[in-house]
Order: sequence, then C-alpha cells, then structure tokens
Amino acid sequence: MKISHPDIDKKVCTGTHAKAKDAHSSQTTFDRDAAAQPNTAQCSGLTAEGGKKFSDFAKDVGLKDNKNWPTGKYTTSSAGKEGDTSSNAKAVAKDLVDLKHGEKTIVAGLLAKTIEGGEVVEICLSTST
Repeated sequence: MKISHPDIDKKVCTGTHAKAKDAHSSQTTFDRDAAAQPNTAQCSGLTAEGGKKFSDFAKDVGLKDNKNWPTGKYTTSSAGKEGDTSSNAKAVAKDLVDLKHGEKTIVAGLLAKTIEGGEVVEICLSTST
C-alpha cells in the first residue's frame, strides 16, 4: 500500500480510537516492544491523528515477524502493557470499514494477491440501488 496507494496508507492505523485509557499521554511512535514512552505497538493507538501510516505500523511493530498480531502493546506511565485481546485486529478492521467503497475494493485486491497457499476463485462486487 505504501507505494501503490499512499492515500490508503495514510488512513489505516493512523488514528486515536484504539488508544487504551491507561496509555501514556504521549503515544507517538510505533515500536515492536512498546516498553518505553512514547512507543506503542497498537494500531490507531496514537495520541494524535495522522502522524503515522499503516506501512510504518506494519514495519515498526514487527508484523512481518509475527509480532503484535492480533493483539498489540502500548506504554503506560510506568511500563509496557499488552492490549486487549485482538486489539490490533479490531483496530485494523475498524479502519478498513471506514474506508470509501473504492478504497475497500483496492484493499481487497491487495489482500487477494498476498494470500499464500490459497486460491482466489472470484471476487465480485455487488451494489444495491
């Protein structure tokens, strides 16, 4: 998404809706360990909207290495803490649902291309009038 669809990259995991209530007041940097302030490994767990992108999240929290999925981590005022069960999966899902219709179609195509060992038979869109 980073190179081919930068507009979508800026809309996923860039918000504040998944920031934990007991998270440190400054959650500005994605980090796989989220053990020190101002780090978080929580999608849309930032202090302010739009400071990061999905590509930053995926790279910095270690998704490629099976880290912080489906549950993220964040920093409190004193230590790192694991998020609620499936917190990252839920936050990504919310951000994807909030995309515009055309953007969802693009994401579906990108996901279909990345499925390994599976076969995509058909993806069809239906619209209601």
